[in-house]
Amino acid sequence: MSEQGLREIVDLPDVGIVMSDGVRLSARVWMPVDAGEHPVPAVLEHLPYRKRDGTCRRDEISHPWMAARGYAMVRVDMRGNGDSYGHMDDEYTAQELADACEVINWLAAQDWCTGNVGMQGISWGGFNCLQTAALQPTPLKAVISICSTVDRFADDIHYKGGCLLNENLAWSSTMWAYSSRPPDPALRADWREIWMERLAREPFLIANWLQHQRRDAFWQHGSVCEDYSRIKAKVLAIGGWADGYKNAVPALVENIDGAKGITGPWVHLYPHIAVPEPRIGFLQEAKRWWDTWLKGIETGVESDPAFRGYVMAGYRPSRFNAPRAGVWIADEATGGALRTLPLGAAGKLGGAGAFEVPIASPQSCGLAGGEYYAIGRGPELSADQREDDVYSAVWTGEALTAAVDVVGRPKLRLTLRSDTPQGQICVRLNHVHPDGASTRMSFAVLNLTHRKSSASPEPMPVGEAVEIELVLDHMAYRVPAGHKVAVAVSTAYWPLIWPAPEAGAVTVTGGVLHLPERGLAATDEWRFEEPEGAAGWQTEELRAPRNEKHEVTDHETGLITLTITDDFGKRRDVAHGLVSGGVSRETWVIHPDDPLSALGRTHWTEETERAGLALRTETFAEMTSDATNFYVTGRLEAYENDVLVYARDVQDQVKRDMM
Repeated sequence: MSEQGLREIVDLPDVGIVMSDGVRLSARVWMPVDAGEHPVPAVLEHLPYRKRDGTCRRDEISHPWMAARGYAMVRVDMRGNGDSYGHMDDEYTAQELADACEVINWLAAQDWCTGNVGMQGISWGGFNCLQTAALQPTPLKAVISICSTVDRFADDIHYKGGCLLNENLAWSSTMWAYSSRPPDPALRADWREIWMERLAREPFLIANWLQHQRRDAFWQHGSVCEDYSRIKAKVLAIGGWADGYKNAVPALVENIDGAKGITGPWVHLYPHIAVPEPRIGFLQEAKRWWDTWLKGIETGVESDPAFRGYVMAGYRPSRFNAPRAGVWIADEATGGALRTLPLGAAGKLGGAGAFEVPIASPQSCGLAGGEYYAIGRGPELSADQREDDVYSAVWTGEALTAAVDVVGRPKLRLTLRSDTPQGQICVRLNHVHPDGASTRMSFAVLNLTHRKSSASPEPMPVGEAVEIELVLDHMAYRVPAGHKVAVAVSTAYWPLIWPAPEAGAVTVTGGVLHLPERGLAATDEWRFEEPEGAAGWQTEELRAPRNEKHEVTDHETGLITLTITDDFGKRRDVAHGLVSGGVSRETWVIHPDDPLSALGRTHWTEETERAGLALRTETFAEMTSDATNFYVTGRLEAYENDVLVYARDVQDQVKRDMM
């Protein structure tokens, strides 16, 4: 857009907002310098990820840009994090959401605010802006939710298809590390007291999450799918096909009047800085949204198609985030019409004939699946699926006579017998290239005890034929003419999900794939502006970031070990001098023949420094299981100038509940 009419802005690094219980939250606010004379709407982002260093990269690109166009952009550190006081006990608590409502009301009452407030965020911020909207604070008129979920049990990092996601351990470890850091000593004279108190109260979250292995009231809280009608604010939802959260955008569009959705090829990042490319002008789209719902300016957003999605042209399997060719579609529906393809004899998809196919995958099946939580670093996406097809039953269709756009949520119904009362099924929908290479288009997993309900699971009747349904993740993908579609079924998917308590087998005797197909898009049906942004975060690099991933088989013990190391680098903020850095390390170990050999281990390092002061936290966590219990241990250490000043060990044992 033209630079004419831009307003000079001020960046306020530490605005205090005091909650009703006396806890002071710290906000960073970008707003026009003349907002006191010419008030503006406010847009809130409410996160535990530290505005002083944690989210600066994206904040500095986005918030000054929007502020110059007539908004107060407000980044609040949640209580117990960053430069705010108080304690955080868990994610999306009633306290967190009450704080968000208080902040919204506080913003609306400021003399520089018009009284209209929006809320936006990605991931945690995308979740809580929807959850806050469901509480209906009066000034909140609109939200932009990115890479989020509507169901905390079924579509977050905890459980999927009733299976325990290993991201449950990884994310618990991440938050233990993130929230263990001190405030910036330059902003808080009592920073050390705050830090010690924070360390003492820091929750070991996985121990709590494992107490809830069913979809109970704990997960219903904050799941806006429980009652979509409570959301009155206008909703723009955005997601990415390479992200772990693929299903919220269509769910919101389908269930909230006037909601709009955009899904691109992206990982877990804002779409103007995301990979795989192409990126879009997210800030321009956000401005259109805010201008309409916070300023009353007609921008045409009400007439936008309900769903704009990027149909990725069939691509070669690769773990890396290479740009994706494709086209943008614009629809009122979020998926195409279902075409029925039966599973047939001799592995023919769309074929006929009776069959009995036994499946007993090794526990290491799934190593080609990639990371659940892709964020744009290193080899994190799914690899050639032939690596896992070896251990799966595969049904392959005939070569397509014409290209097909698969848009929506595929479903697979299977009839099978299980030889154990507990077990798992993974289904992958693959694009098979003429040379045999196989790209994963979508997938689903199912804990067989959750086949009817995740609230009331029940054992499988051993040896009896049972019909189950797996609903795969939402997708938009073009399979070219001459290529094939395949369905692969396995009884394990490591390290995405924790294995069942015993190695079981199933025998598949029938099945039907329901494939959502949309009319072929000849060309782009929607065009977004190119990405724009402010100058970005100005830093001095002290240590370059790097990513490493290694998969090793010990041929003596048979154990397979996957290690993932993400060094996020280390940098000094040029403006205020704070140094920040971090390293995460994950280790996943399993024996192909023994589900009880599964082990997950994490180690995080977080660095916060100023001249003459080096503060560091080290967090460690480990998870194992036997047939009846999960075992988790953790250790939190804090160092001041390399001297250990705090340490705490935690451990817990949690009974397995059909998990």
